[in-house]
Amino acid sequence: MDSIVLRILIILAGVLALGFVGYLVTTIIRENPGNEKMREISSAIRQGAMAFLRREFTTLAIFTVVVFIILAVFIEPRPYVAIAYFFGTFTSALAGWLGMNIATLANARTANAAIESWARGLKIAFSSGAVMGFCVVGLGLLGLSIIAFIWEDSHVWLGFAFGASSVALFLRVGGGIFTKSADVGADLVGKVEKGIPEDDPRNPAVIADNVGDNVGDVAGMGSDLYESYVSAIAASMVLGVIVLGTGIGMLLPLLLSGAGIVCSIIGALSVRPKDIDAEFEKQVAMAHGAMNRGVYVSNILMIIASFLIIWFYVGDLGLFWAVLAGLIAGFLIAQATEYFTSAEHGPAKKLAQAAESGAAVTIIEGMATGFMSTVIPVLLVVIATVLAYLFGGLLGIAVASMGMLINLGMLLAMDCYGPIADNSAGIAQMANLGKKVRERCEALDSVGNTTAALGKGFAIASAALASLAWLATYFAVANVEIASLTNVAVIAGVLIGGMLTFIFCALSMRGVGTGSFAIVNEVRRQFREIKGLMEGEAKPDYVRCVDIATKRALKSMMLPGTLVLAVPLILGFTLGPQAVAGLLVGSLVTG
Repeated sequence: MDSIVLRILIILAGVLALGFVGYLVTTIIRENPGNEKMREISSAIRQGAMAFLRREFTTLAIFTVVVFIILAVFIEPRPYVAIAYFFGTFTSALAGWLGMNIATLANARTANAAIESWARGLKIAFSSGAVMGFCVVGLGLLGLSIIAFIWEDSHVWLGFAFGASSVALFLRVGGGIFTKSADVGADLVGKVEKGIPEDDPRNPAVIADNVGDNVGDVAGMGSDLYESYVSAIAASMVLGVIVLGTGIGMLLPLLLSGAGIVCSIIGALSVRPKDIDAEFEKQVAMAHGAMNRGVYVSNILMIIASFLIIWFYVGDLGLFWAVLAGLIAGFLIAQATEYFTSAEHGPAKKLAQAAESGAAVTIIEGMATGFMSTVIPVLLVVIATVLAYLFGGLLGIAVASMGMLINLGMLLAMDCYGPIADNSAGIAQMANLGKKVRERCEALDSVGNTTAALGKGFAIASAALASLAWLATYFAVANVEIASLTNVAVIAGVLIGGMLTFIFCALSMRGVGTGSFAIVNEVRRQFREIKGLMEGEAKPDYVRCVDIATKRALKSMMLPGTLVLAVPLILGFTLGPQAVAGLLVGSLVTG
């Protein structure tokens, strides 16, 4: 098939994803947002979330301008790498803004739909999550394709991926610190000290807690996986050109991504739960079944599509087996994550049993379960990497990372469903919608807890495989033929890379600690100074807690973000490219 036709098909796949987003947004907006109280709560959550994004994007804009100037002055080809960087930043930020915009509109609509049935609530929440999922894959494929078709230069493609990474750093770290600061602050005073239920409107931090679900698990997770998705495609394109040549080497990863979008849309449309009123456990099981059906459909279709594309355009099926290794690894990692987090399985039941002995035993058992949960994903990544290398060399590893992320639209829809369902449960509680509606929303939230954990596990595993793809790309682009463990620069890089992960985590956790401390003090102050607050006769100042969490998150992310950017540069200038290769390996192992 002619190269121009293939390029048109790739662009159309990206447009199709955005068209599907438009269809979903239209159906969501038409839904009833509920009574005045529900609309008021939803509006407060929305205002807080968008205020966070405005501040975050203001800081990001300053950072982007500085990096743009540096790239435009120093990095060849000038200024095309800088332009691609800006475009990558813009598209990633746009995906985050669109996704969170709809998520904060859908929470009250989900709660209101649950008045009629849990299945209608599930449909709205999942559709809202799909908006984020298909914004990510649509803008990612469309943006990278446009850049690649204008400038057939691998350095320019990597500039686009760097832009996506910048947004992920800001939204994932800043959003994560906000989320946990608000969560811990709200629960410590509200549930522990005052003995009021979760999502009680008397709690001054309750809106900040619900805002955190959106900024951390919708915008933050979306930008994180946008970066992994774009990075996997870009790395595959760079290595594809080296191995297969300029034409099909560049187009093959884009074709596979376009096919993934089509398969994910079909999978998302197949998520149709049976509208049967049932007990809590039955609702949870049916919701899991509906979403799993979407995953099965999209995966099966993608296996067929990738076989046909690679067989027709490459001939050698080695790359197909690499794609299959990544896709199966991603699917099995999702199943392993569900096993360790779902209330239906042994680990969660054992943890609940440990809670009978007190908080200390629960924490110990929880940490042990968490550590054990890493075994299966790591082994699966190892197996996928080895098989991919045997079948396709370094390009096989990059293509395997694509295989894991190729149905991202469907998988991210499931992940972003979680915070929307969580918000709907909070609105049902705060708006006093009745026991039956609250139970339906809590069933949706229970499923959301599992899908959110699934998303986090999937994000980590896909990032690991994408990092291996980047490592292979780095070796190829930087002309590093071998990084020997007898080389002191490599050893230094490995140790510093391993250490950097712990420093990053420590600084992020410290940011959560200081943010939680500030919110706890503010919540205590309001309970102490606002007369009638505990009795429900006065309204708390929700905005103050949101403002504190936002400021603390932005301040706390600066140092870890600076370290991540500065250390590779310092190491590269002082010890050379092999030390940077060691740094990538060390951070991959401990991260």
